[in-house]
Amino acid sequence: MLAASVVVGAGTLGSFPRLQLIALLLGTGVVFWAAHVFARLFGARLLVGRLSWSVIRRVSRQERPIIEAAVPPALAAAISPLFDLGPQGIAWLALLVALAGQVGWATVAARRAGASRRLMVFAGVINLFLGLLIVLLKVGLAH
Repeated sequence: MLAASVVVGAGTLGSFPRLQLIALLLGTGVVFWAAHVFARLFGARLLVGRLSWSVIRRVSRQERPIIEAAVPPALAAAISPLFDLGPQGIAWLALLVALAGQVGWATVAARRAGASRRLMVFAGVINLFLGLLIVLLKVGLAH
């Protein structure tokens, strides 16, 4: 959802270079990852007192999906010249890839948690709905 929001925000500012969108997606992913790692480590330190390098590495790995979620839309923007897309086309491609990832990973996470098929579908539908809200925001801000 973060990657989709970044694409929407960048797309509403007007024309922007493809490389700028890629840097914005990856940079935002890294900053949010670092913020999540810091928050979890700070909370852990309050609970246990000391932090070890193994705890820092474990928490950093656990929060890695935040960065990973930014990679597919950034790759979509990177390969967009193959499709001869303009700035808005690049933004839409990256947004659709981000939303597909959002729905896909929500469904996978539900399955890994042992959810029933019904609950997996529900998780996917809720994430699709949230993604469509982001699309509506993009459309609304562009007009």
